[in-house]
Amino acid sequence: MPRLLCIDYGKKRTGIAVSDPLQIIASGLCTVDSKELIPFLKKYISEENVSTIILGEPKNLDGTDTHSTPLVRSLFANLTRLFPQIPMVLHDESYSSKKAKTAMIEMGMKKKDRRVKGNVDVIAASIILQEYMSENID
Repeated sequence: MPRLLCIDYGKKRTGIAVSDPLQIIASGLCTVDSKELIPFLKKYISEENVSTIILGEPKNLDGTDTHSTPLVRSLFANLTRLFPQIPMVLHDESYSSKKAKTAMIEMGMKKKDRRVKGNVDVIAASIILQEYMSENID
């Protein structure tokens, strides 16, 4: 079965998570420099069967757009054009970074490892993907 791929996009870094082939468990894959995201995705998608790309959409508490929302929507349009064969989904990423930081503490991650911002990004992508799968996959 194909995997789901989730992107937690940021100006500097982007967290990537993928599902297992049965689309049951979300796992952090890596963090990439946002400037290298498109080449990374081209390579990954050429090597792995990806059924859907989920892109975290930032929203304020009241549901309005954040300063990052236009960047994410621009990326969404670009990915749709680059990978027309793969369905794209925007999924609310509210609180994903905060949940990632809490999860890192609960996992017993050392403080110096929690300070590595890339760790937060990849865990946030995993959380977004797991929430998407919980809501959309039986």
